[in-house]
Formats: sequence, structure tokens, C-alpha cells
Amino acid sequence: MDFLEMHPTAAAERRQRIVILGGGFAGVYAALQLEKTLARDPDIEIVLVSRDNFLLFTPMLHEVATGEIAPTDIVNPLRKLLRRVNLFIGEVESIDLAEKTVMVSHGDGHHHHELTCDHLVLALGASTNFFDLPGLQERALTMKSLGDAMHLRNHVIKNLEEADFECSAGLRESLLTVVVAGAGFAGVETIGALNDFVRESLRFYPHLKADMLRFVLVDAGPAVLPELSPTLGAYAQKKLVRRKIEIVLNTKVESVSDEEVKLSNGAAIRTNTLIWTGGNAPHPLLSRLHCLKERGRPLVNDFLEMSEWPGIWAVGDCAAVRDRRSGKLYPPTAQHALRQGKVLAHNLEAAVRGGAKRPFVFSMLGQLAAIGRRTGVANILGVHFSGFIAWFLWRTIYLSKLPRVEKKVRVALNWTLDLFFSKDLVRYSADRIPVSLQEHGAGSFPAATGDSTGCRGAGEGVASGPAICAIKPAVSDRG
Repeated sequence: MDFLEMHPTAAAERRQRIVILGGGFAGVYAALQLEKTLARDPDIEIVLVSRDNFLLFTPMLHEVATGEIAPTDIVNPLRKLLRRVNLFIGEVESIDLAEKTVMVSHGDGHHHHELTCDHLVLALGASTNFFDLPGLQERALTMKSLGDAMHLRNHVIKNLEEADFECSAGLRESLLTVVVAGAGFAGVETIGALNDFVRESLRFYPHLKADMLRFVLVDAGPAVLPELSPTLGAYAQKKLVRRKIEIVLNTKVESVSDEEVKLSNGAAIRTNTLIWTGGNAPHPLLSRLHCLKERGRPLVNDFLEMSEWPGIWAVGDCAAVRDRRSGKLYPPTAQHALRQGKVLAHNLEAAVRGGAKRPFVFSMLGQLAAIGRRTGVANILGVHFSGFIAWFLWRTIYLSKLPRVEKKVRVALNWTLDLFFSKDLVRYSADRIPVSLQEHGAGSFPAATGDSTGCRGAGEGVASGPAICAIKPAVSDRG
């Protein structure tokens, strides 16, 4: 990478450099716009620093968790999207606003490099806010990354497999109970999709029945989908309840252990599955920056630039951008982030080449949520939709927003196949099989004798080790 070898000593001796920190919607869409303009100039160098080498389309993340679409269908390789922008796939270690210098690292050994630039863009996104609740960060599942969605899928399928054993009857309550904290878009879409997935999968598990399942949606607020109108929120709540999802409002999660989730209303829910969608926190690096902030995020002007630090810009979830019309901060949504990226690219071009900067002004076009079983709720330009038409709008609009034709075709094909075939129950694993097991097959089971009705542990005819179960053929009328 030539840009890593260059350590400029004076502006006259080098090309101008723009460094963008973050590979989310805001950072990548800024880079995509710059690809068409400043990146064509041989005297200007643009560097995008990203932890992942792909752009994740987060609105479809819950469909990866339930197997409706493949994990690679909603990610676009950055090297296919950006041909003129230099990529640094690694971590941001520190930021010096005064010197416009960033310390970055890559590889397992965290090999460090220093990047100095003329314009620095902060597009680091946000992190999950666990509110320092006991046991939450260590035990909760989240839904922010591709790895989160695949981990959730593996976890749910593992629980189904374990619960299907007769000797796990005492554990079924915990294994088959799912609690989702947060009744916003992410929480509602996740619990709606998971509820469909698990209930449709039961016919493949002969020892499990629908009345063993429990899905609980918990929120500290008074309504489901508070971002939408009360009418649409009430519709979504009614549909979820009809699908046997319990909704607990005006209630907070107080603590999480390996066995249960405790709520502020005094209830304790036995489960090993808590999915946390309860809020975002500013990126940890932002706390070290000496700049004006609001709610922990750098405050920028109408042109997305920090007024006290010329040449430092911030966009997306990690920026506090005020709506000049209402005086309120813009919400941290994908549709705001990608449009901020485009405006930022224009303003960077104006700053480098001279010209008028463009203020960021945007009115939300609409909001949509899929709530399961081909139903949804939507508000498009002030018009309310619900039911199948809202679900169809959700798929149509988000499919149109998915970058690259190749990915659109793959997702559309998977959605079509999903109409005719059941979802796969494959549990992915990145673990390598030990050499000893490769040589000797699946391994050997210790010999055991005993009654054929269930399990016996150590002290019941077994010298030592885990409980030994007798496997009985399943009898089911649900083949």
C-alpha cells in the first residue's frame, strides 16, 4: 500500500489526503461519491479505514438469522464497490484532531501505522449501550453485525436440538424461551422473524410442541414501535399478540444470569436467550476527543464539519447533526447516514477545489417494519400501510436500496425459493474438527448399561463422566 509508506512533511511535497474512518453507510456512501469526483484526481488521495472488508446492509439482518437469505447476500465487498479509493482493513486505535493524524492497526499482531491527512471524516458508527446492567453485556445476544445474526441463528438451532432430547425435559423452559429487549424496529422485526422460524421448524423436532415455546418482547416505554404512529404501533402489537408473543411494556430488564432474566416488575423469566436491542452508545473512541459534543457525539454544523476543527468532519451514527428547521438532532437511521455521506462528499469537493458547500437538510421519506408472516407496517410520505401491502413495500423498497445488481438478484431469488421450500435448519460452525476425531470418525461412546427410559449420571451404574442417555425412537404424527 503506497499510502502507508508516505509520511508527509509538508503539504507541497505530497498529494492531498482525505481519510474516512468507518465502513458503514455514511462512510461508504461518501467514498462512493468521492470515487466519481476527487478520487479521479491524481493529486488527491482518499483512504477508507474499515474493520470489515464489506458493507453490511443492516435492514435485512434479521432475515439472515432466520435463514430467509444467505449471509453473503446482504454484504458487498468494498473492493468491488471502490476501485479508486484506497482501503485499509483494520482497526482505528487513536485520533489526534489537532494534527489530523490517525493511528490504525491491522492483522492479528495489531501492526500499527500512522495516517496523516488534510481532511478527516469520522463515520465510526455507534456501539451497543448495555447501561451497566448486571450480567447483560456478558450474556446478551445483539443484532448489529453479520456475526451477531449468524451467532443468534446458531444459538436458536442449538437450543432446539438440545430441547428435543427427552433427557432435556427439565431444561426445555429455558431452552425454548426467547426474550427480546427493545420494542423498536430491530426488536420487533427480530422477534417476529424468530417466532415464525421456530414455530415452522417444530415439525422436524418430534419431541417438541408449540405450547412449549415462549416469546417475550420487553420495553421500558409504553408502546410498540414508538417511532411510528400510535395506530400502526397498535396494529403491530395486536398482530404479535395473536402470534402468541407476550408483550411487556413499561418494564425494564434489571439483570441477566445464566438461568434467567429479571424484570423491573418483579418477574423472572427462565431463559438462556436474551436478545438486546435496547439502545446505542457513542463509539468508545469519541470519548477521548476534545471537541463540542451532544449526547456523547461530536457536534457538527450544517455542512457536517466541526466548527472548532476545520477539516474535521463527522457523519452517521457517530455525529450529532442538528436539523436547522426544528432545532432537534437528526435520528441515527440508515437513510440519514447515506444521504449525509453524499452531502459530505460534495462539501469535501467544495473544500478542496473551491465552491459552495451544501447544508444537510433532509425529511424522512418513510419508515417500515416487517413483523412476520408476510405482514408489516409502514408510513410512506405520511400515508399509513399495514398488512401484506406494507410487507410487500418493505421488501420492494429495501431490495431497491441494496447495492449492486448481483446482490439484488440473489436476494430476490432466495425470497422466491422461500415461498416454496421450508427454511434450512443448518447450524453453522467455524470450529475445526480435531485431528483425533478426523482419524477415528465421530469418536467412541463409553459403554453403558441401564434402563432404556432416559438418562443416568455418575453414581448410577456409570463410573464417571456426563449423564448417559438411552436413545429411543421417536413417535410422532407430525412427520
